[in-house]
Amino acid sequence: MFARKPYSSDLNTVEWNKIRRLLPLAKPGGRHRSVCLREVFNAILYRLANGCKWKDLPHDFPPYQTVYEYYNTWLKTGVWEHLHQLIAARYRRERGRAATPSAGSIDSQSVKSANTARETGYDAGKKVKGRKRHIFVDTQGIPHKVKVHRADIQDRDGGKLLLNEAKPLLPRLEKIWADGGYAGQFIDWAKQECQYKVEVVKKLAGTIGFAVIPRRWVVERTFAWLNSDRLLDKEHETRAKASEIDIYAASLRRLLRLHPAI
Repeated sequence: MFARKPYSSDLNTVEWNKIRRLLPLAKPGGRHRSVCLREVFNAILYRLANGCKWKDLPHDFPPYQTVYEYYNTWLKTGVWEHLHQLIAARYRRERGRAATPSAGSIDSQSVKSANTARETGYDAGKKVKGRKRHIFVDTQGIPHKVKVHRADIQDRDGGKLLLNEAKPLLPRLEKIWADGGYAGQFIDWAKQECQYKVEVVKKLAGTIGFAVIPRRWVVERTFAWLNSDRLLDKEHETRAKASEIDIYAASLRRLLRLHPAI
């Protein structure tokens, strides 16, 4: 283990062994890698769980500049999405399912942004100034595609952005459950452009107040899981892309922690 005392967000040895071989190797030539990659990963997860600034990472981690350099390089090269995709597929296969889903749910969450965030807008319906997080989850609530954009983009348009990027990753997808915000032209577009059947799931007639809605509760639960990480309680990241990466990292951490056998 480490000379320092562990933090609650740290990967244990079993969890780390599941992903360490999936991370990029050090570049050939030049100086040998001297930093502990596990500690870099733990530092990124610490920031995610506690919502601190990069420069305020505890000093028993590697220098924050080094940690940020790895985080940003993996962001630019698609490592985070690829890593999450591999672990999610492994989790599904472990439970007798195909690597990618044939059905799932789509939804969005409008989140207030900090004054450092760019690419923001005003969601008049939710009365929120910030960003909108669009996710597609399978029937177990695992996100398979994330798209973060301005809050003033309506669900039907944000859904198109999401599915355009998701289509190459989800070759088996046939059916999507959604709420009333996706009714109308989005359903026709999904059928014509992606060959997906979109089913709008509504509250039962006469229902007042909160109610568990079939299929849609799964994606709502996923949003609740994500909000348990303090960095995600608000849109703190300057770039929307970085917010997407934080969601993948949070989902990855949950998969490894709750299901260490994968």
